[in-house]
Amino acid sequence: MIDQRESVGGAHFAFTDRWGGVSAAPYEQLNLGGAVGDDPAAVLANRGRAAGSLGLDPGRVVWMNQVHGADVAEVGGPWGDGADVPSVDALVTARPGLALAVLTADCVPVLLADPVAGVAAAAHAGRPGMVAGVVPAAVEAMTKLGADPSRIVARTGPSVCGRCYEVPERMRSEVAAAEPAAYAETSWGTPAVDVAAGVHAQLARLGVRDAGRSPVCTMESRDHFSYRRDRTTGRLAGYVWLDRGHDGT
Repeated sequence: MIDQRESVGGAHFAFTDRWGGVSAAPYEQLNLGGAVGDDPAAVLANRGRAAGSLGLDPGRVVWMNQVHGADVAEVGGPWGDGADVPSVDALVTARPGLALAVLTADCVPVLLADPVAGVAAAAHAGRPGMVAGVVPAAVEAMTKLGADPSRIVARTGPSVCGRCYEVPERMRSEVAAAEPAAYAETSWGTPAVDVAAGVHAQLARLGVRDAGRSPVCTMESRDHFSYRRDRTTGRLAGYVWLDRGHDGT
């Protein structure tokens, strides 16, 4: 259920795999995405199971309507019943105990926290979002709430790797013009893009020194959902949150 979990100075980071849920094929088992065609009741149950395994209240996990852009929403609490979930690709909060969640199935989930300032963010960095600058936008939103990039802890989760993310040559050139570090080649010698490498290059330029990257390629791993491999499939999630009452000391 939980592929990776880590705590650093009162900040917590977690990424899921596809197991331990109730969804039927082709979404088996722990699909956390609500817009992929799965039974809504199964998604709700899966979200409850995932949150519970992390010691989180499912009602205090904030999701977003991801659109492959670079907009960021500041969050002070759950959206509430009937509220419109914003169409953004990053969330930022200074509220302890509030978990931010990002959905992926090949894109790069980016979790960020400055435990001293008490600020956290979650970003969805697909190829378009990485090029548009969603990660720099998330870091900028954090700094406006008092974060310091040199203190930010960043973790990126399972995503399709540069050896597998084949694209047309023109697309690779366009992406590399925006972020040279994303230039890649598949294991079979064709043009590719490495979105995670691009994200980590952006983080380094922003002054984020503590940045960890998952070694898992979603397209290669049958323990993870991959849109490029399966098309109709579920979604993984990344979660970031800060301890209630944590003051950074």
